[in-house]
Amino acid sequence: MVDEPVRTQGTTLHFMEGAIVHAGTHVHEDGHPLHTHSFFEIALVVGGEGVHHSQAGRQSLVAGDAILLRPGVWHEYEQCRSLEVYNCCFSADLIRRELAWTREDPLLGYLLWTGPFSAQRRGVLSTHLDGDTFADAIQHLDGLRALRDHPIGRHRGDLIGWLSLYLSCLARNVAEREDLHGHTHPAVLDAMRLLEADPARPWTLTDLAQALHLAPGYLVRLFKSATGLPPMAYLSRHRVELAAVQLLHTDLPVSRIGESVGWPDQNYFARRFKSHFGLSASVYRQRFNTPKFTPSGR
Repeated sequence: MVDEPVRTQGTTLHFMEGAIVHAGTHVHEDGHPLHTHSFFEIALVVGGEGVHHSQAGRQSLVAGDAILLRPGVWHEYEQCRSLEVYNCCFSADLIRRELAWTREDPLLGYLLWTGPFSAQRRGVLSTHLDGDTFADAIQHLDGLRALRDHPIGRHRGDLIGWLSLYLSCLARNVAEREDLHGHTHPAVLDAMRLLEADPARPWTLTDLAQALHLAPGYLVRLFKSATGLPPMAYLSRHRVELAAVQLLHTDLPVSRIGESVGWPDQNYFARRFKSHFGLSASVYRQRFNTPKFTPSGR
């Protein structure tokens, strides 16, 4: 990836220091090998054909298909015939900071936060863009791409603006195809924040419901209606994402990582991680190896 703010180490892709968002096209003639990444990625197929393989399964690709992958998801392209993909990559920190408001939006919240976890999607959300929607998406991506050589310090707002337009375009398309309606109940958003703020806490449904002053059964109904998952299952998805990041970027023992995300029982952590990623934690680390470091103070 020449002249792009993306660095490859082992089979992990990550942003170079200071990068927050990037858009660019790539053509795959035969395939693209198995890899993972430390950022969000949205791949929009603009030509050719191929097969996308991820932990969510295999999907045949044609022009107009779009795939969103959360950080830590592994994937590859197979059986490609001039498969042209317009990639948009953006940092998880951007979603947690400048774009944190997307969680409050019913469509963007589903696209980025809840949809990729619902219906056993395992961090992958797919859709298809037609006609004007496809043309609008390309226009937004071109806007991002035009800024690739401009200093972030002077164009941060422009980058975030074009990315917001692109995400909104995709979110509306997903909402129409999946018949989403209504706003996410504030209690669901509060529950997500509580769980993500302290994932190592030995949460129970009763604890969470009490913190929100709701009956446990009512909280479950609200949460499943918004995300397709009960609260504790959502917490599990969040924990395995956190664990994946540590496996990729630290040399901490697997047992320590499990404990740090709230699963001190190593066997239980192993089962939950493999259930989500389809690989054991140790195999995931070996396959997607990067130079490791141990965080200071640990």
